[in-house]
Amino acid sequence: MLPVSRTQAVRYRLAVNHLSGRLPAGSYVDAAYAGLQDTAPRDALLGLHARVADCEPAAWEHQDLIQTYSPRRAVYVLPRADFGIFTVGHLPRDPAALRAVQDRADRASRELAAQPQPARRLPGDRAVCATGRFVVRWTTSSLEVWEQPPPSIDPETARIELARRHVHAFGPTTPAAFAWWAGVSPPDARQTFEAIRPELIAVDYEGHPSWILAADETAVRTAEPVRGVRLVVASDQRLFGHDRARLFVGPGLPVHTTVHDTFHPNGLIIDGSIAGAWGRRAGRVSVRTTGPVPAAVRRAIRDEAERMPIPGAAVTVSLTEHAAR
Repeated sequence: MLPVSRTQAVRYRLAVNHLSGRLPAGSYVDAAYAGLQDTAPRDALLGLHARVADCEPAAWEHQDLIQTYSPRRAVYVLPRADFGIFTVGHLPRDPAALRAVQDRADRASRELAAQPQPARRLPGDRAVCATGRFVVRWTTSSLEVWEQPPPSIDPETARIELARRHVHAFGPTTPAAFAWWAGVSPPDARQTFEAIRPELIAVDYEGHPSWILAADETAVRTAEPVRGVRLVVASDQRLFGHDRARLFVGPGLPVHTTVHDTFHPNGLIIDGSIAGAWGRRAGRVSVRTTGPVPAAVRRAIRDEAERMPIPGAAVTVSLTEHAAR
C-alpha cells in the first residue's frame, strides 16, 4: 500500500479544504463543498473567511447556500444545489429505520403546518432533516425550521456522493470515520464504501489501513508545505486528526494544545501546524500562541483576526504568547 505520513495527510487536507490558499472572492459554494459546521455563533461564516478572499459579513446567507441539520444533526451551511446530498445521503438503508424517520418527518410536517416555526417545535429529533424536507435558519438569536419539497435525488446516489466528498476532504480515512462524520450506522458506512471501492486506493496511514480517492493520489503524494497564518474554527481542526489516535476525523478530545480551553476552542494555524488557540465574544478576539512568534507572524495573526467579517462588530484583538513547553 502507498505509505502516507501524518504530515502529508494534513498538507493535503488543508489544501483541498482551501485553507492553504484562499479562493477568489465570492467562491462560497466551492468553500462549502464538504459543508461548514455552524454550531457556535457564526462558525460557518468564519470558516468561509478562512477559505475565501474578501469574505463579506452576509456570506453565510448567500443565495447559493442553505442551512439544515447535517451531518451528525448539527447545524451546517451547505451548497443549495447539493442539499439532497447532505440530507438524503444520511437516510438509513434498513427499511424499518427508514420508515421510522419518514413517520417522524410526517409528524413534523403536521406540526409545522406549512409555516416557519421555532426549531424547538420540530417533533421527534433532528434526524427528520435527512428526508430533505426541512430547512433551518439560525441567526444566533433565533432558530427557525420550515418544510420544503424534498430533493429529487436518489438516496443511493446521495449516499455515494456524500462518501466521495468525505474521502476527498478528509482522506486518508476509513468507513468508521465516515460513519461518525456523516452520522450514519457503521454497516451503512461500510456498504457505501464498498459501492465506491473502484474509485479508492488503499493506503498505509501511519500504520493504519485507510483510503483515499484514486483521483487524489497525485495530490496526496505531492502535497506541499503550507505557509502563512489561518484562524480556523474548532470543527476545522478535525483536518489534523480529531479521533483518539489524532489521525482521522471522529470522536476524541477537542483540546489540541496546552493553550486550548473552553473560551479558546479554535485553532491558530502557523505554517500548517496548530500553534495556538483563539476565541471571541462578539468582536473581541483573543489569541494565544504555544510559544514566542516572530514579529511578522504577530502582524499576520492580527491581520487575520481584524479582517474577520463579524456582523455589526468592530474587531479588537488581544494576543498572548505563552512560553514554549
